Amino acid sequence: MIEFREIVLEDKEWIDKVLASSDFRGAEYCFTNLYIWQEVFKSKISRHKDFLLFTSGFGEETRYLFPPGEGDLKEVISLLEADSKERGVPFKMIGLPPEAKSMVEELFPGEFTFSSTRNSFDYIYESEKMISLSGKKLQSKRNHLNRFLETPNWSYEEITPDNIQDIRDFTVRWCIANGCKENQSKMWEICAVNKALSNFFDLKLNGGLIKVDGEIVAYAAGEKINSDTLIVHIEKADSNFRGAYQAINREFAIRHATNLKFINREDDAGEEGLRKAKESYYPAFMQEKYAAFKI
Repeated sequence: MIEFREIVLEDKEWIDKVLASSDFRGAEYCFTNLYIWQEVFKSKISRHKDFLLFTSGFGEETRYLFPPGEGDLKEVISLLEADSKERGVPFKMIGLPPEAKSMVEELFPGEFTFSSTRNSFDYIYESEKMISLSGKKLQSKRNHLNRFLETPNWSYEEITPDNIQDIRDFTVRWCIANGCKENQSKMWEICAVNKALSNFFDLKLNGGLIKVDGEIVAYAAGEKINSDTLIVHIEKADSNFRGAYQAINREFAIRHATNLKFINREDDAGEEGLRKAKESYYPAFMQEKYAAFKI
């Protein structure tokens, strides 16, 4: 049986190297996400040679992430399957991008069935489009942005040790204004956000905020996830300021995605309102993900 354990910050260095070797674009393949969501998803990790092994859930809900890394993929998948048998749980792998699905089909012909998991598809946008908001489809976004740019005394600055507590205080106010206590999904999200903010600099995240008259009205945080993509982990704004979301979206992208081709704004978790909001920016494509079940 594989000895899985909790993720600690000291794992970042080796996990980042393993993830870089696979160069996947999906949000699951990012140390920050694995670390900040582990309490919510009951996640644990292990290492086999140059592969990262990751599991989440309990009992019948146990899942294994398609293993990123380099080496004998058939060996490591067989190792995960053996672990599931020892634990007496069905063998299910998640987070498979199309190229991983093809690998599994080639290595284990006819042994797995696959299902797409639309609720976990990531929204991938062209960086240039998110910065320029060009084109007829994004006219309404430009209108909102332009309205905000007319706001007197607004400014942008990077997140630093000097303002991180102000960001945390703003997050509390955002949570109260958006009814987090009445929404389990938002409570889970805020737990993850708070963990990210508490470890912001150890996680080596990038972030920016917008102030109006010296008060924070929006902020965003993310990082480079693979060779051509920035992933945005957090984006919060005071909805009383029209265009604040469009403004932090663009200002953060200008500073951190100009030299990258894509921006991953993660999935919508099946939430209708969030799906509508993310679709309204017209993604270049959806990062498809599959679950693999042992037949």
